[in-house]
Amino acid sequence: MPVISRFYGIIIRMYFIQAEHNPPHIHAIYGDDTAEITIEDGRILEGSLPPKALSMVREWIEANKDDLLEIWNSQEFRLLKPLE
Repeated sequence: MPVISRFYGIIIRMYFIQAEHNPPHIHAIYGDDTAEITIEDGRILEGSLPPKALSMVREWIEANKDDLLEIWNSQEFRLLKPLE
């Protein structure tokens, strides 16, 4: 699963097998915690993250929403800027 971005110890990944993985979402890993989070509204589909990490991931998703949806739809991998 390609890494899209890394920031503050959080790793963001995305699968590229669309038919098996709707709605559009990212996988966020922070230490031993993992969560699948929708791109459209930041909803957790599965798993969990500590509140501070989840807040940062949601902020990053909002800042990169258009790029994330473009990557999801085109399935063309590229790195996105980390949260600063």
